[in-house]
Amino acid sequence: MMIGLSTFAIGCGNQSQSTQPIVRVKCDTVRVATLSDKLQFPARVKAAEEVNMAFKVSGSLKQVFVQEGKYVRQGELLAQIDPRDYELQLQAAEAEWQGIKAEAERVMALYADSVATASDYDKARYGLQQITAKRDNAKNQLADTKIYAPFDGYVKQRLFDPPTVVGAGMPIVTLHSSSMPEVEISIPSSVYHRRGDIASFEAKFDFVEEAVPLRLISISSNVNSNQLYTLRLALPSSMKEKPSVGMLAMVDVVFSATSNNAVEIPTSAIFHDNNADYVWIITGDKVAKRTVEITELHTNGTATLVSGLEVGEVVIAAGAHKLSEGQMVKPLPQAGKTNTGGLL
Repeated sequence: MMIGLSTFAIGCGNQSQSTQPIVRVKCDTVRVATLSDKLQFPARVKAAEEVNMAFKVSGSLKQVFVQEGKYVRQGELLAQIDPRDYELQLQAAEAEWQGIKAEAERVMALYADSVATASDYDKARYGLQQITAKRDNAKNQLADTKIYAPFDGYVKQRLFDPPTVVGAGMPIVTLHSSSMPEVEISIPSSVYHRRGDIASFEAKFDFVEEAVPLRLISISSNVNSNQLYTLRLALPSSMKEKPSVGMLAMVDVVFSATSNNAVEIPTSAIFHDNNADYVWIITGDKVAKRTVEITELHTNGTATLVSGLEVGEVVIAAGAHKLSEGQMVKPLPQAGKTNTGGLL
């Protein structure tokens, strides 16, 4: 009786294993990635320096001395607000300073003759420091009723006209420098991750026959509103004819030969789980989960990986979310050249 039960149990086990479902899957072979050697991006010429000039104090705008497009030199007066209130404020502070200064000097003289107490001396000394600071602040506020050009350049925009009442910090005039301008481009994350492989930059302008070499100034580490990274590029100082600010151009980003083992697979083979990217690879007749690192997603439905896979391995190209670890699979036959779309 015991032998019979054991035989029955073994028979059930074999039947369960033999009836395990085998899933038919579409597969693809991991291949060497074909990385682009050169990419082209639209660019815009920007001023090397651009500032919004504003007053440090508020008041009624008295005069703006420049017009849009005018060339100004460093230190040139740009605009002024009505100084009358600040002149009166300085006169009051000056008069108060004169009175306290005279009183403080008398107390200090008496203290030197051992007539005044140390307490009186300290009060006189600190009072003089306080009124001096108040007078200096009044002087600074009067001086701040005028703004001057911080560098040689051009007036890009004139924002207000007299007698507008403007607040402290409100831009009145926008200036951009007359020095050699810069070129700015925006790149996607796929190019940003390859920034270490960039060998050079070249700009193409309508008014120059040959490409102009550029030098990288900086790469923004944060994306802009369009989810792109901003690159600032310098034009050569030897360039005879400078491009105008706002001019458009095309910039070639040239990559050096890469020595990494980048591979390429269909994007459909990748799935996301627990904040990581995975693929299913076929080992024998079963699938196994493998972590991968993506560097670039292409518009042709493929992805470039730098780790996780080797050339020649077989991955599941479709239906990755329906599989589980160790599941038995059987690859679908590859579509023939005369069977377009694999319909037959």
